[in-house]
Amino acid sequence: MPAPPPPAPGGTEPAPSDTLVPGVPLAQAPLDTPDQALPPLVYEPGAAEDRVEPAAAPEGADRLVEYVPREELGAKPGSCTTRTGPHQREVERWLGLKVDGKQSAADCAAIRKFQQAQGIQPTIGFAGPVTWSRMQFLSARKNPNAAHKCPVRAGRVACVDLTRQLMWVQTGKKVTYGPVPIRSGRASLPTRAGWHKVYWRHKNHWSTIYHQSMPYAQFFDGGQAFHAIYHSVYTTVGSQGCVNLSLADARTLWDALRQGDAVYVWGHREGT
Repeated sequence: MPAPPPPAPGGTEPAPSDTLVPGVPLAQAPLDTPDQALPPLVYEPGAAEDRVEPAAAPEGADRLVEYVPREELGAKPGSCTTRTGPHQREVERWLGLKVDGKQSAADCAAIRKFQQAQGIQPTIGFAGPVTWSRMQFLSARKNPNAAHKCPVRAGRVACVDLTRQLMWVQTGKKVTYGPVPIRSGRASLPTRAGWHKVYWRHKNHWSTIYHQSMPYAQFFDGGQAFHAIYHSVYTTVGSQGCVNLSLADARTLWDALRQGDAVYVWGHREGT
């Protein structure tokens, strides 16, 4: 069977309550992410179906685009914002700056340097959600379970940290996949916390409610699943309950998990 095409560009993502918007134009407007809401019709995909790989993501789908105040749109390259970002204190602390929660010239220069190194656009030194999320990801790479939030078991556990918007897979104390950035559910449709298990896997899943593709879907709680999206996971609006990953990360996770594996979800996504 042919792989379903990636979803076509749709309307723009609604602006969050703090009015932050993508700082550079997006080649493809983010679409809402489907969530089945009820367990899907479960069947066993055949080998021929599983040999078909989902469609590739559009070029630039994984770009790190910071969310900035509308007034900063169109800022000149190399300019430095004087605005205090929503994650000013956290970013200052991570960079080893004076932690006062107020933007300064020194703060902006240090934040811009970090953004340039990480490929975050626009590089105007705004301490926004994407910059802070990237810092949390970098801090977690060596030992994502340093705080022991994800229980250790003999078998595989897919750990989903809603607070830091990260997930990984561990067997015992050994991390066998990740951590990788995710996008979980919004306030009205949160990703449900607690213990779950992967009960159905469908590589080329198509949402029968939202009529959108859910590549590499691995369902673990009703209609909530790990699956790829065709745009960045770094957005201020959450999914409709699923745990979203980039296409590359979802593809690797597909090989890292099996039906019956445990999933543990904890924490709270910002704004939920």
